[in-house]
Amino acid sequence: MSLSNQQKKFVKSLQLKKNRIKYNLFLVEGEKIVEELLNSDFEVVGVFATKDWSGSFIGSLTEVSEQELASISTLKTPNNVLAVAKQKQQQLSNNFSKPIIALDTIQDPGNLGTIIRTADWFGMNNIVCSESCVEMYNPKVVQATMGSIFRLNIVFTSLIDFFKENEHLQVYGALLDGKNCFTTTLHSDNSVLLMGNESVGITPKLFPYIHEKIAIPKFGHAESLNVAIATSILCAEFVK
Repeated sequence: MSLSNQQKKFVKSLQLKKNRIKYNLFLVEGEKIVEELLNSDFEVVGVFATKDWSGSFIGSLTEVSEQELASISTLKTPNNVLAVAKQKQQQLSNNFSKPIIALDTIQDPGNLGTIIRTADWFGMNNIVCSESCVEMYNPKVVQATMGSIFRLNIVFTSLIDFFKENEHLQVYGALLDGKNCFTTTLHSDNSVLLMGNESVGITPKLFPYIHEKIAIPKFGHAESLNVAIATSILCAEFVK
């Protein structure tokens, strides 16, 4: 069965946030990430794949040509398969043995996706995003996670409300005037690592909820660190 004009129009519509919200669906592309999706508990609505796709799917599977796949893909170089999956409402797990990562107004899709992938690497289960963060089902976010998005608990909420409801958690805020993270004892249990916006850092209204400020010391001349890189360094310090 080839790709119909109706299918093409519908799949392409999911490249827009308003339509992902309207239909409660999102796109997953590439063999590695689609494999992760199919092994997860996310519901898969349909799969569009070329004859070279090595995977299998018991459900709505449409074989498409490379040209047809390119016509519905968000990638410059599509990789054999694209899937449509249902979004799901998530909640944090109650395993707080490793820090919860809290993200304040992270707006770059690549950064959010990389942070999700980083959290997965270090075995962190929970991410709390402010409502002003980029949408987690943005195709660029999904792509950057390389499948980690299907293994973590990621919620979007007011960070102020979250901190008020979880006063027992130790909040570490990444700030330029913080203590050297390499010489500070960081406690993983029942803690939160709060990371701020790429340009302006943590919103001042969140300062009252920070128990300890931490920073990555600067040894060279770069003006700043990418927030995803900074998160990776701090995650490594928490688990070492």
